[in-house]
Amino acid sequence: METDLFIICGIAFLVVFIILAFLAFLMRITILIFPQKAAKMDSTIVAAIATTVYSIFPGTKISKLEEKK
Repeated sequence: METDLFIICGIAFLVVFIILAFLAFLMRITILIFPQKAAKMDSTIVAAIATTVYSIFPGTKISKLEEKK
């Protein structure tokens, strides 16, 4: 009886793992077909970042903002 429960749990785990692997594969294919375009830095984003940095570290100067991928 207990052995059947372990087998059922193992099969359920494998099925979920296979489904998640298939969905990850579909996401990878979708990303390759439709790549994300590079976003430009909007002035409102720069102002929000600068305001936050100035409020945390008063007197600092921001010299360069880059987006890391």
